[in-house]
Amino acid sequence: MQTDWLGLGGRVAVVTGGSGGIGKTIAASLVGAGCKVAILDINADAAAATASDLSANGATVIPAAADISDRDSVQTAADKIAAELGACDILVNNAALVRNGPLSSLSVADWKACIDVNLTGFFICSQVFGQQMMAGSGGAIVHVSSMAGLHPQPTSGAYSVSKAGVMMLSRNIAQEWGPKGIRSNVVSPAMVMTPMSEVIYRDPAVRKKREEIVPVGRIGAPQDIADSILFLASDRAGYVSGQDILCDGGWSTVLLKTVPRPGFDQPDD
Repeated sequence: MQTDWLGLGGRVAVVTGGSGGIGKTIAASLVGAGCKVAILDINADAAAATASDLSANGATVIPAAADISDRDSVQTAADKIAAELGACDILVNNAALVRNGPLSSLSVADWKACIDVNLTGFFICSQVFGQQMMAGSGGAIVHVSSMAGLHPQPTSGAYSVSKAGVMMLSRNIAQEWGPKGIRSNVVSPAMVMTPMSEVIYRDPAVRKKREEIVPVGRIGAPQDIADSILFLASDRAGYVSGQDILCDGGWSTVLLKTVPRPGFDQPDD
């Protein structure tokens, strides 16, 4: 009987922004699936601490400090990872930042900071680690986008624009690199409880209102995102490429429910 259903044992996985929030859960899940994992993060101390935590039970986890918006920095980290673990089989582009502000007054510096990490950084990491995949037997790239890439999130600066760009970047990669054995997909979360978003849910009224608009009736957890990423990274998704999985509890299906339809509206059961 097959016990390793995902078949990820022994594969080398790189998780950007892997030291906090969703990233750490993704890394822990890859470790649990038997991967050798590199925690790539701009915060060297946080990457080291996360790697230490996740390797406590004998798993192979190493830290790698890098600024993903700087190609030389990423290349140095990639060379270190390859030397210690082997060539990358799985890349999870997860690192991101937000520079909030209305477009009417947003500074160019804040716009560029967001684009440089959330979009250009994904491109750089895909290119650098993708070259390792191309030199071997291929691999899988999973990009963490956001529901904000499909629906504009007001006063969040370039965030929605950057996440929309990630979706198209993934499709381009899927098309161009598919013949080289590389699959590229996107996971787009919505309303997930993380250390960064926890402050939003401290108000019971806000949490209740958010839960009520999600068909499954709850706020998402980092594990929900990690589980989708594990599937897309595995050979079980071997014929899935260029796609975007919405991890939103069905929230994206309720838009038309908000539109008045006299004569058609039905009460909830």
